[in-house]
Amino acid sequence: MANFDSQRRRLLLIGGAAAGLSLLPGSALASLSTSRPRVLTLNNLHTGETLKTEFFNGKSYDKDELARLNHFFRDYRANQVKHIDPHLFDQLYRLQMVLNTRKPVQLISGYRTLATNNMLRESGPGVAKHSYHTKGQAMDFHIEGISLSNVRKAALSMRAGGVGYYPRSNFVHIDTGPARHWS
Repeated sequence: MANFDSQRRRLLLIGGAAAGLSLLPGSALASLSTSRPRVLTLNNLHTGETLKTEFFNGKSYDKDELARLNHFFRDYRANQVKHIDPHLFDQLYRLQMVLNTRKPVQLISGYRTLATNNMLRESGPGVAKHSYHTKGQAMDFHIEGISLSNVRKAALSMRAGGVGYYPRSNFVHIDTGPARHWS
């Protein structure tokens, strides 16, 4: 009888895992399961910088490329660099796979110092007091040639973190915090 319960438990676990994986979009699932290089092309709309980087070589993160990304995502107002959560770059890469695009990502905001975040909070609504931007875990962006609503839908389908939708300001926010969304 104990053997039957053990087998049943194992079967339920396998079935639950298979059901959970089936909810992922096909291209996102493929990007999770294959060991291939991950490349991003980005434009920083405030600094005019462009960056093309292979931040993951198929087996591990490239520390030099992550450092380049950290600098690219810096708080340009304070010229301060912070370690950016590499999972944010993974999330962005998977988002491009779901959208089936290699078009450049237009970065509007990456890391923010507390001073910058507070200044933005005072100048208008929509900036969180405890923003994931100040932790190096968030970005605001749009993707050249892809409708903002499609970027939002794709980000929501991944259930990978926070997704904010700001059509009036022409950007989507993603972060590596808990899965949630707002407009």
